Amino acid sequence: MERITLLLAASVLALTGAACGSDDLAPPAAGNVATTTVVTDPVVDPGDGGDYRPTLRAQDAVAVVDNPYFPLPVGARWTYGGTSDDEEERIEVEVLADTRRIMGIDAVVVSDRAYIAGELAEDTIDFFTQDRDGNVWYLGEETAEYKDGVVTTTAGSFQAGVDGALPGLIMPADPEVGDAYRQEFYIGEAEDMAEVLAVGGNATVPFGSFTDVITTEDWTPLEPGVVEEKRYAPGVGFIAAVTVAGGKATLELVEFDPGQ
Repeated sequence: MERITLLLAASVLALTGAACGSDDLAPPAAGNVATTTVVTDPVVDPGDGGDYRPTLRAQDAVAVVDNPYFPLPVGARWTYGGTSDDEEERIEVEVLADTRRIMGIDAVVVSDRAYIAGELAEDTIDFFTQDRDGNVWYLGEETAEYKDGVVTTTAGSFQAGVDGALPGLIMPADPEVGDAYRQEFYIGEAEDMAEVLAVGGNATVPFGSFTDVITTEDWTPLEPGVVEEKRYAPGVGFIAAVTVAGGKATLELVEFDPGQ
């Protein structure tokens, strides 16, 4: 989280029923247990005591991601602009027509490219699905960071169901203030979390003005001093973010094409 990302996550679920609004997820399978990084006085506490036990079965997934706060129709495009440590940042996101088979689920594939001062800094492919209750799950990413056109690292790449990585919730079906959840989960590599701070707010970004906006606080124990706030608008999804501790970064929606 040195720069603002769309997981983003990022941008995963603490699968307490109250946090996610889903009663149809199966209990954890034997061995499907992981212990997360322990941080004293966490900024976001998903309420599982570090014993994270989600299970998302293929039969829970639906073909279309249409949660109003995280819609992913094929062909949709978002362009964001802002600054990261006083340098200009641009992020381009597109929902591809491809799918990726993960945990028996045909996951939606999303391209997420970040540019710093006009040069490609990170190129990521994210994988999402939605369950029949409307929760949007994050199933992993393939990511590469660049410097001067050369890949410097692919750290942070993971796939749910592989090497202990687990699916997470990127957006609950019915977000409520106080909901806290894990957005991604691969110990030591991807442990983003979020908590809903406000619902029903207003926000204005370069693309336009929105009502019924929700605000989340985003944090990871892998960078405990960094805290972000993100805003999501119905029918569009992620519209803005700001680093409120541990850095200087802002991001706002500049252009949006709803696709199909």
